[in-house]
Amino acid sequence: MRITKFGHACVRVQGDGGVVVIDPGVFTDVSALDGADAVLITHEHADHIHADHLRSRDVPVWTIAAVERLLHEQAPDVAARVTVVRPGDRLEVAGTAVEVVGEKHAVIHPDYDRFDNSGYVLESGGASVYHPGDALTPPGREVDVLLAPVSAPWLKVSEAVDFVREVAAPRSLAIHDRVYSDVGLEMVATHMGNLLPDGQAYERREPGQDL
Repeated sequence: MRITKFGHACVRVQGDGGVVVIDPGVFTDVSALDGADAVLITHEHADHIHADHLRSRDVPVWTIAAVERLLHEQAPDVAARVTVVRPGDRLEVAGTAVEVVGEKHAVIHPDYDRFDNSGYVLESGGASVYHPGDALTPPGREVDVLLAPVSAPWLKVSEAVDFVREVAAPRSLAIHDRVYSDVGLEMVATHMGNLLPDGQAYERREPGQDL
């Protein structure tokens, strides 16, 4: 399995059967979709889905019902190639086994309505990676790589650290990292280095770099 970090929350996963791109939103260059065989979308926020990106490539999309409704309004041509998934579903996408995890976005503020959000565990070639979207819902199983959100209006660093600890993946790759400056991201890396137990590594990559 080859994992490539792109802008903000977007990651490409090259498995045995093809390339799956997760959450190519407005902070991601459209080139992240080059050669993609499938797209997974966790939820409807613009930093995770950009209709123009999806229009630019004739690639099938798997996502939750709330995103399908949004695409019917914004991009009916894209909505026509959407397959709706639900929490707990197990499916195969571009030759990669996928499990759908969780159903709600993390709380931004109690006065806001909660959005739907489902993460994905992908498994190929004996390796597994978990993208939680905008949530701190554990995958309910062991994974080799956690794509760990590190900066967001709904997240503080102690929660990010505790989530990485809870999932307990041997390697965690920083995602959802556009909100902080370079200084803030270095602070997160310092806290992860100080607070993660032995056997858990935290890493961050620039767009286009592999894990």
